[in-house]
Amino acid sequence: MQKVAVIGSGTMGNGIAHVFAQHGFTVSLIDINEDALKKAVATIDKNLARQIEKGTITAEVKNQTLANLSTTTFLKEGIKEADLVVEAATENVELKLKIFKDIDENTKPGTILASNTSSISITKIASVTKSPANVIGMHFMNPVPIMKLVEVIRGYNTSDATTQAVMQLSQRLGKIPVEVNDYPGFVANRILMPMINEAAYTLYEGVAGVEEIDTVMKLGMAHPMGPLQLADFIGLDVCLSILRVLHDGFGNPKYAPCPLLVNMVQAGTTGVKSGSGFYQYKAGSKDLVVSEKFKK
Repeated sequence: MQKVAVIGSGTMGNGIAHVFAQHGFTVSLIDINEDALKKAVATIDKNLARQIEKGTITAEVKNQTLANLSTTTFLKEGIKEADLVVEAATENVELKLKIFKDIDENTKPGTILASNTSSISITKIASVTKSPANVIGMHFMNPVPIMKLVEVIRGYNTSDATTQAVMQLSQRLGKIPVEVNDYPGFVANRILMPMINEAAYTLYEGVAGVEEIDTVMKLGMAHPMGPLQLADFIGLDVCLSILRVLHDGFGNPKYAPCPLLVNMVQAGTTGVKSGSGFYQYKAGSKDLVVSEKFKK
């Protein structure tokens, strides 16, 4: 397995492409937007330069990584020779189903089809293909070049051979793969999202402020960042989408999204990417400033 196609050049997609290319794979990064691809390559270049500064790679490794990477806006062209396709598009069920129909029809026999979805059913995704045994989840953590975990999700029909191949492949990337079964939220988000949701409820109900909630979790539970800051980092829209998958999948009211979170997303306040969430974000500043909406 040497040729990899990555669909989607956003934060996760460019990180996945970066890691595969850095570990010697030939990578085709695919997106419908040419400007997005240029931005992705610039981000990879910048992150590689940062690795050189930290002494974790050499300039030669950076050059080879970039040489291993190509981009295209043509899906069929990008995936036709791939041994593995990793879909990292927006967390939208209908979009993912359409993409998997397309890649199933345009890849060679035996190609492993993986989704980086953080919550959508792998079994459902696989159901639109003719080869569900070859479909699997590869849920990388953000930022991909740094985080070690890969959550490997087996769909109902995912074969042992596909699972073992992806487990071994993840190890070749220097990652630590963990095999899980295909139920709403898998493991990471089934545990993480209720915590973030409860933090939002704690704020919504006036128990404590943004800084106070995050400080309790950082100092009391040794979390590197508080749940509200983490929600901003992930994207409040993404958090809401995952909570709705959990709520719909289990039918349990404990997963019901906090009304405050729903309102913030409806208002376009989605965290770091929008410049404001529970905290405010300014380009070039690392200061953590509580959003005006939540200041006492």
